[in-house]
Amino acid sequence: MRSLILLFLLSVLQSSAQNPLSDSCKINIGTNLAGPADYGSEWPFVNVMKYSREWTPHNNQWVDGGQNPWDSGLMNQIPLDADGYPLALPVTIPGAEAPQVVRTVWANTESMPEGVYVVLYDGVGDLDVWGDATLLSETPGRLEFQLTFSGDIFALEIYQSQAGNHVRNIRVLLPGTENTYAEQPYDANWLDKLAPFSTLRFMDWGYTNNSPMRNWDQRTLPTDYTWTRASGVPYEMWVDICNRTDADAWVCVPHAASDDYIIQLATMFRDELEPDRKIYVEWSNEVWNWSFEQAHYGLDSMTQSLSWPERLAPRIGHVMQLWANVFAGQENRLVRVQGGQHGWWDIGERIFAQLQADGQDHLIDAISPAAYMGLNNQVLATWDGTTTGQDVLDLAGEFTFDPAEWAMTGWLRHAALARNNNKKLVFYEGGQHFTPDPFGTVQPYCQALIDCQTMPGMYDLYQRLFDTLRTLSGDEMLFMNFSFISPLGCQYGSWGALQSQFLDNAPFDNAPKYRALLDAIDLYNSCATSVSASEPSWKNLRMYPNPTDGLVWLEGVEKSVLVRVFSADGKLVSEQNLQGNTLNFSGFQTGVYLVQVVDADGVWS
Repeated sequence: MRSLILLFLLSVLQSSAQNPLSDSCKINIGTNLAGPADYGSEWPFVNVMKYSREWTPHNNQWVDGGQNPWDSGLMNQIPLDADGYPLALPVTIPGAEAPQVVRTVWANTESMPEGVYVVLYDGVGDLDVWGDATLLSETPGRLEFQLTFSGDIFALEIYQSQAGNHVRNIRVLLPGTENTYAEQPYDANWLDKLAPFSTLRFMDWGYTNNSPMRNWDQRTLPTDYTWTRASGVPYEMWVDICNRTDADAWVCVPHAASDDYIIQLATMFRDELEPDRKIYVEWSNEVWNWSFEQAHYGLDSMTQSLSWPERLAPRIGHVMQLWANVFAGQENRLVRVQGGQHGWWDIGERIFAQLQADGQDHLIDAISPAAYMGLNNQVLATWDGTTTGQDVLDLAGEFTFDPAEWAMTGWLRHAALARNNNKKLVFYEGGQHFTPDPFGTVQPYCQALIDCQTMPGMYDLYQRLFDTLRTLSGDEMLFMNFSFISPLGCQYGSWGALQSQFLDNAPFDNAPKYRALLDAIDLYNSCATSVSASEPSWKNLRMYPNPTDGLVWLEGVEKSVLVRVFSADGKLVSEQNLQGNTLNFSGFQTGVYLVQVVDADGVWS
């Protein structure tokens, strides 16, 4: 007889809960990625030229008595190739103080690794660097410079570019990547810290908020000199990173994109994303947030015969129908999401009611509020420079989880909307949302908002958040952390789970948010124990939930089997003939058990 022993942690509680998912199994964790920016601190690509600022034109020399502006405003008069590189430099422009050249900058060198960077380029020209970058060597088509943090900025200049063989295809490579960047475009540190997340939301990668995208030919292409314009990081890279990391994708469709744009986007994901990857589809982002252009577009450009927000429903339904058409026969790959405002639940309820009235509610698979922990603005108004980070954490806990406040009510209402209509419950963003009031201002308590981000109590607050969210549904839910990596700040928030991908302290003692996310991921992954066997027919055998509170589901069994349970010291404590897929461990003492599964004939099939 050949047998396969499954070792898993079985924490049996004295309860009779019959829910097929234990609480630990309910929250799957994904993350939003930070948008491309030269002033950010998330550097996915070893070619940081792709996160450079757009060209700034300026005089090619100092003009005595002239204005010598940092930005002459003449970029639209400098001829460019299809990828955005000047066809020749310097350029003489009528009325300009001097011939024009261009520069680009990176304005957060503190977040970048110090060391020797390599610049590669095609064509003939004269390039130079300054600021925190010190030129070490220069040969045709190649520069080396030392980056040392000092002034928090460095620049790359193109002083000359030969017409007919102009400077193009510039690559500014992180230290040690010159020989590998073509095959591995992603930074290894970034990949390592991203690996645990199940789903990647590309809202900020795609510059979804205030997106100018209308037509497919407007989008960013992989060959564009920088990805900090147009539609942000090219869609090709969205697909590629999901395929490389085995992550599901969350796509936010630009609010004013044409039908052709939407169809082309859906087709790319259908054809190029691995077929076992899911695609969450959302129309734009926070279409009720009046600080974003998409909210005004929805108010002003949608069906005026309907009230707002009901007038958003036909557009949402139309976008989801286009995706469904493209994925005809493969609809199981899609999770079509209707976003909802966490504390303004009436929006989600009314939009969904309109979809029902229009017979389009079948086009929605998931209801999605945010899952933020917030602060009471009335209390914020009383704070001053003596406020501490612990004060922030204490207030967040008291306010967020108070059943009488809008946060809890919002979660419960959206959960009910999903449950009552047989939809999934997912959270498009979530985590701490600690910003000053008014947003974007400097307040006396700003330092407290920053200090709390790295305090141990932040870990506890996230665990409390996850424990609370797990009570909202009996089904699995997806929590999308916001956001992956970003600098600390007060005025506009400290959104990153990490401040830098280049940290090498394994416990992440200064990153309690990230540690909390990792622990929640580990807990979720422990629910199902995958096992490999010598025979292919058993390769999908799984037992969940794990830990359990009594009932265990055995997945991958296609016939009657015998299940033996042994204590950690090898004593047989139970033997069950399993006819279905449910094992009952009620009455077992908390502990670790070995489970042996054999078929009815005593052999593996």
